[in-house]
Amino acid sequence: MSDAVGVAGLTHRYGDVSVLEDISFTVGAGALAALVGPTGCGKSTVLRILAGLVQPTAGAITVADGKSRSGSHGAAYMPQGDTLLPWRTALGNATLGAEVGGIDRRVAERRARELFERFGLAGFEAAWPATLSGGMRQRVALLRTVLTDRPVLLLDEPFGALDAITRTDLQGWLGDLLRAEARTALLVTHDIDEALRLADDVLVLSSRPGRVIDRIALAEPRPRSAERVTEPDFAMLKRRVLRLLADR
Repeated sequence: MSDAVGVAGLTHRYGDVSVLEDISFTVGAGALAALVGPTGCGKSTVLRILAGLVQPTAGAITVADGKSRSGSHGAAYMPQGDTLLPWRTALGNATLGAEVGGIDRRVAERRARELFERFGLAGFEAAWPATLSGGMRQRVALLRTVLTDRPVLLLDEPFGALDAITRTDLQGWLGDLLRAEARTALLVTHDIDEALRLADDVLVLSSRPGRVIDRIALAEPRPRSAERVTEPDFAMLKRRVLRLLADR
């Protein structure tokens, strides 16, 4: 399987603060990798570099369609929070990324309408963001990311602000979506259970400056149920991650 994302020797500093130090990893095409680590270890910075929003201090990246120091058009980035525009409807927000990317608005709207039912949003096309629940807003934001039609999705804590029940539901929904869409994804999360449920590989980062200190490969096919990660073998993996984070 070819690699859709490659990171080699990635280092970054904000002024005198070293955030990332010599990070290297790959994500195979169609796979999902999760980044976990302490707050401030540079997880979100990795995504912003891959999205082309931050120029790294050193290192090289490959995202879907070629090597670059400054990101690639092969990736679609979903930042923390839904960032929906209050003056656009759910449909208008969903198509925004595609429109900015040069896709004709009518084409984007047609595809969005086709996907609203799969995303659990049927009947809410004309709804304003303020009238939507937190889970529905996150679905709109993720639909906006998917509609950009990029082969790689960069997801930064997509469910971090949600309650536990909604979060669990949307984790399952995201797993099904990624399987159906055959996309590659890199997920940043503080939730170890979420990482173990959704990912093919879990990359554990140290405290700042972030370094990859472990990579846990999960051979069991996705998607996995929420109950599966409570079983002894997954609980052992969770303890392994917790020990690493406690030591760093």
